[in-house]
This record gives sequence, structure tokens and C-alpha cells, in this order.
Amino acid sequence: QVQLVESGGGLVQAGGSLRLSCAASGRSFSSYYVGWFRQAQGKEREFVSGISRSGGITDYADSVKGRFTISRDNAKSTVYLQMNSLKADDTAVYYCAADPTWRPRQYQYWGQGTQVTVSS
Repeated sequence: QVQLVESGGGLVQAGGSLRLSCAASGRSFSSYYVGWFRQAQGKEREFVSGISRSGGITDYADSVKGRFTISRDNAKSTVYLQMNSLKADDTAVYYCAADPTWRPRQYQYWGQGTQVTVSS
């Protein structure tokens, strides 16, 4: 089992950048696939990005391609989401998730989320 804690959210102006972190505790973090999701107020949760166990394969929602970059440091048991050129539509609670088994955009373990607010 793995526990996930997100950080790095906050208030930023449109066009700005933020870097979210997802710190994991528990053993064998490098054996987990990790993803980022977001949920805006009144909307369903949506997939943002995912990364393979080694970091060699990444996946992005069309809405964030070219603006967001996911990466991981297994030595630090941390996954990052670098968000650039932020838009008001990116405002949401961002969650990281992990799973030891590859299932496209589906994850078993979830963090509590971090709020990102983009002012226009």
C-alpha cells in the first residue's frame, strides 16, 4: 500500500506556472504507475496526466498537452506536475493517484488533493 500527499497548489495569474508534487510513503514506490487528475467545482473528475514506473512513458489529456509536464524521482518517491501557461479553466483540485497494476487511466490509491486557482 502507498500513501500519497500532494503539495504545491495555490493562486496564480493566467499565464503563470505552478509545480505540483506528489510525495509517496510506503515501500517500492518505483513499482507504482502514477497519475494526476483534477476536479473543478461542479464537474466530474478528469484525467490530466500519467507516468510509467520508470518515467519513460507519459500520457496527457489533450487539454494540457504542450503546457503540463509530468516527471518522477523514484529516489525521492515523488512525482511532479509542472504546469505552465495556466488558464482559468485549469482551476480545480488536483489529485495524484497510484496503482501497482497498469490499467489505462485507472488507479487504486489516491491523495487528498491540492487546490489550484488561476485568476484571469
